[in-house]
Amino acid sequence: MTLASRPVRIQICGQLAVERDGQRLDTALPGRQGRLLFIYLVANRHRHIPRDELAEALWREPDPAAFDARLNPLISKLRRVLGAEAVEGRATLRLCMPGAWVDLEAALDAIHHAESAVAQRDWSRAWGPVLVALFAAERGFLPGEDAAWINEIRNQLDMLRLRALECYAAAELGIAGTELAGAERAGRQLIRLAPLRESGYRYLMQALTAQDNLAEALEVYQRLCDTLRDQLGVSPSPATRNLYQRLLSAT
Repeated sequence: MTLASRPVRIQICGQLAVERDGQRLDTALPGRQGRLLFIYLVANRHRHIPRDELAEALWREPDPAAFDARLNPLISKLRRVLGAEAVEGRATLRLCMPGAWVDLEAALDAIHHAESAVAQRDWSRAWGPVLVALFAAERGFLPGEDAAWINEIRNQLDMLRLRALECYAAAELGIAGTELAGAERAGRQLIRLAPLRESGYRYLMQALTAQDNLAEALEVYQRLCDTLRDQLGVSPSPATRNLYQRLLSAT
């Protein structure tokens, strides 16, 4: 059986997991450096990567005279675990796992579907994709490791998490009823994660108002005003002020 015919599922957010035909392969990867090499190849699997770039990703100050001697054994071990054809190339390398499912890629694709569904006010269609994106983003990425490329992916996941929470709050508000509590939780989480991002305050204000907690919704607006004034010296955006006025007119 060729590698292309074997279904492979790869999780790089949170705990690394690689599964093929029900068998876990990640436990056989060659130590910390081997796992980092594999994750870097996964995250960049749609391009060929120069060997010196791989060395910089794995070692803070790679010695050009020595990194081939350090890199070659890791590549050989990856090929033994994943299959000889899984890592192609010599001067440049590329992970070759056609049809593999990768959680980060699935999450990025899912958020686009969720945002499209929210834009069309198709609340139920947004639900599944938004959870895929949210669960991946909440797992984090390579805790305890520090490198520029790792921080880039962490920042990407942080933004993905905010976008997913916004979609989740919008969908819960759109469905309403018993789902309003979910919109409230998402709004509060958005405020906690990004206290200068106004969307969380707006979703929370709407969720509280829909649950007959208008006074608390107005207090949320005041909290936003205080935060923006104290930290940036500005007022809420027109969209947030308009929401506040609509809520006031309901009193």
